[in-house]
Amino acid sequence: MNQRMVAVVALAGLSLLGSSPLRAADKVELTTRVSGVVETVLVKPGQRVKKGAVLLRLDRTILQARLEEAVADHARAQADEADAKRDQGRAQELYDRTVSSTSELEAAELRYTRAHAALSAAQARRVIAQKNLADAELKAPFDGVVSAIPGGAGTVVAADCQPKPLIVLSR
Repeated sequence: MNQRMVAVVALAGLSLLGSSPLRAADKVELTTRVSGVVETVLVKPGQRVKKGAVLLRLDRTILQARLEEAVADHARAQADEADAKRDQGRAQELYDRTVSSTSELEAAELRYTRAHAALSAAQARRVIAQKNLADAELKAPFDGVVSAIPGGAGTVVAADCQPKPLIVLSR
């Protein structure tokens, strides 16, 4: 069983092969949730850190650009939805006055429904982009001591693959 599996099992308080329950892992290997390149390491081996302290930062250029793109998409989707809502209101009014057909009203309602769905999707993409930007900082999950820093500035992190540890933190 590899060290990460042991740490997960230990944190869950489970026992292995009938042995006594394990305590929390003494050392935890940390990495980021997002891909990128390590820009700055803010700690040194042997340094004590508090829970929540920033240990390292990835280059945020691409993540910031993705957030700005998501914000722009969200703004466009809001405008499209507002426009579709106005069109739907006009189509309803014309239909009520028997000036337009059922198919014109249904087309306006469909456009509004699609615009509303596009707005919801744009909102979700914006939230994801914000979270990814925040996750470009690796923070200490608990008070501890930095045991090792296998990933220094310039280290490439591929979060989709099995990422290598960037910081090893001891309790």
